[in-house]
Amino acid sequence: MLENIENPLALATVTWLPPEQGGRRSGPPSAPVYASTTTFRTGDAVESEPGWPATDPRTVSVLLQRIDPTPQTTELVKVGFLAPELARPYLHEGAELVILEGPKQVAHAVITEVLTEDEQA
Repeated sequence: MLENIENPLALATVTWLPPEQGGRRSGPPSAPVYASTTTFRTGDAVESEPGWPATDPRTVSVLLQRIDPTPQTTELVKVGFLAPELARPYLHEGAELVILEGPKQVAHAVITEVLTEDEQA
C-alpha cells in the first residue's frame, strides 16, 4: 500500500459523492493514498458527448493523499499523477477534477494550490 506521494503537483479539496448520487458505497477511501482516474472539467465540447466523463480522452491516473488521517466527506489532499506531463497543462488554482472509478464519478475536486518544485517533497 502506498503511504505517501513522493512528488505531489498540487493541493486540492476533494468531495466524495454519497452512494445515492453514485458515490462509493463504502464511503471515502480509508487508505492514506487513493489511486484512480480523473479528467478535468474545462468546458470543452467533449464534456457534452455521450458517456462523458468516462469517455474523455484527457483521462489520466491520479493519486490523492489525504492530509488529515481521518477520512472525511470533504477533505484536503495532495494530488499526484502517474504521468504528470499529461496533467500539467490543466493544472491551475481553481481547476476542477472529476474523480472516477471505472466509468462512474465518485468524487470531484478543486485545485487550491499548484506546488512549486521546492514544495513537492
